[in-house]
Amino acid sequence: MTTLSPQASSLTFDGRAFINGERVAARDGQTFDCLSPVDGRLLTAVARCGEGDIDAAVTAARTAFEDGRWSGMAPAQRKRLMIKFAEQLLAHADELALTETLDMGKPVKYARSVDVNSAANCIRWYGEAVDKVYDEIAPTGRNALALITREPVGVVGVIVPWNYPMIMAAWKIAPALAAGNSVVLKPSEKSPLTALRLAELALAAGIPPGVFNVVPGYGPEAGSPLALHMDVDCIAFTGSTRVGKQIHVMAGQSNLKRAWTELGGKSPNIVFADCPDLDKAVEAAVGSIFFNQGESCNAPSRLFVEASIKDAFLDKALKLVPQYQPGNPLEKGTVMGAIVDQVQKDNVMRYIGLGKSEGATLLAGGESAEPVKGGHYVLPTIFDGVTPQMTIAREEIFGPVLSVLSFTDAADVVKQANRSVYGLQAAVWTRDINKAHGVARALRAGTVHVNQYDEDDITVPFGGFKQSGVGRDKSLHAFDKYTETKTTWIRIDSPV
Repeated sequence: MTTLSPQASSLTFDGRAFINGERVAARDGQTFDCLSPVDGRLLTAVARCGEGDIDAAVTAARTAFEDGRWSGMAPAQRKRLMIKFAEQLLAHADELALTETLDMGKPVKYARSVDVNSAANCIRWYGEAVDKVYDEIAPTGRNALALITREPVGVVGVIVPWNYPMIMAAWKIAPALAAGNSVVLKPSEKSPLTALRLAELALAAGIPPGVFNVVPGYGPEAGSPLALHMDVDCIAFTGSTRVGKQIHVMAGQSNLKRAWTELGGKSPNIVFADCPDLDKAVEAAVGSIFFNQGESCNAPSRLFVEASIKDAFLDKALKLVPQYQPGNPLEKGTVMGAIVDQVQKDNVMRYIGLGKSEGATLLAGGESAEPVKGGHYVLPTIFDGVTPQMTIAREEIFGPVLSVLSFTDAADVVKQANRSVYGLQAAVWTRDINKAHGVARALRAGTVHVNQYDEDDITVPFGGFKQSGVGRDKSLHAFDKYTETKTTWIRIDSPV
C-alpha cells in the first residue's frame, strides 16, 4: 500500500446511512467493505441497506414533505439554506476531494478543482434560481383567471453512478431540493462516501431532517426497492443504459412514477481536414478521452479523422500519450488515476482484448499498470484501423480507450456517427461555417461541440437522444423533472 499524506491518513469515514437527520446502521446490521482503488486499502465498512431501510428513508422524506418543513418554506428561505449548503461544501473542500479520490480513484487535483467546485456551484445556482422562476397566467377571457403554477412532485428517489459521485448527486438533488421536494439518494456501492457526507453538510446548513436522506447499498437490494416504491413520486437515475431500461420498467410496474434517466454514450468526435487548429483538436481528443480515466459517459471515445490528415493527427496524439500515464491519484501532479475497482478494470481489459482480436491496430497502451501496489490502473490506449462493426466502436467501454476511424465524405461520417444506440454528445472540427452548422444539425446528440470539446456550464441542459436517456440535467430545464404543472381556473363575475 502507498503511504498516505498526513491529511488523508487522518480522515475517518462513517459508512452508516443517513435517514431523518441521523446516522443509522442497516436494519439487519449488514455491511460491505469500501475498498480504495488507489491501493486496495479498506476505507470503512458501509451499511448494506435493503428494502426496510429504503422504507424508513421514504417514510422520513414523505413526512418531511407533508408537514411542510421544507416544501412549505418560502422560496427565498430555501434559497438561503441552499446557498449555505453550497458554502459547506467549499468549507470542507479538501476533505471532500480526498474522500472522492480515495473512494473512486480520480486525481485529487481534479477532485478538488472540478468535482467539489462544480457540485458547490450547482447547489448554489439552483438555490439562487428558485425564487426567480415565475409562474404564469394564461390569456383567458374577461370572466376567468387561469393560473399555471409549478408544485414540487413530492418524494424524489435519486440513484447516481460512481464516476462523478458528488457532481452527479448535485445535478439531481439541487433542483429537486430547490423546488421543495424531499429526496432519498442511493449512491453507487463503489463510491458512497461523499454522498453520505453531503447529507451531513446539508443538515449543518439548516436543511431540516428528513428532507435529504442517503441510503447506501447494492442496486438489486436498495436501488430496485427505491425505483419500485409506491410512495416515491419520481425517480432520477444516472448510470448504464441496461439498468436505466430497468428503472423505466420498475417505474411503470409500481405507481407510474416519473422516471428520468441519463445513460450511456459512445460520443463521436469528427475532425475535418480544414480543422482550424489541429494541435487544439488533438489536445481535446486525447485529453477528453483520458480525463477521469475515461470513466465519463460523454467521453469522445469514437474519433473520426478525415483520411488526408489522419497520419499527422495520430503523430501528434501519440506524442501526448506519455503525459497521461497513470499515477498515484493522491499526488498533485497526477492527471490520470485509478480505475474504480477490479471489476471495471477487468471489463476495460476485456474490451482492449476484443479490439486486438477483431483486427484493430494498437498504437499505444493496451495493458494494465500498477504505479501504486494493490491499485487498479490501465495505460492510456489508442486503437487505429477501427471499423464501425468492431465492438470497441459500438459499445461503451468506460475506460481510457480511444478508437480511431477515418473518413473521406461528410455525409458518410455523419451516418457513421449516428449509427449508434447512443446520442449523448458529439463534436465537429472545421473552419467552414456551413459545414459546422450542417453537421451539428445532422448529428443526433443532446450536445454538439464545434471546434472544442470541453466547454460546460450549469446554465445549459445536459442529456441525450435515443438510448442515452430521458430528460435533461442542469439549467432551468431540470426543474421540469421535479415539479408538477397545475392549472387553476378562477371564475370572475365582475360587476364592472
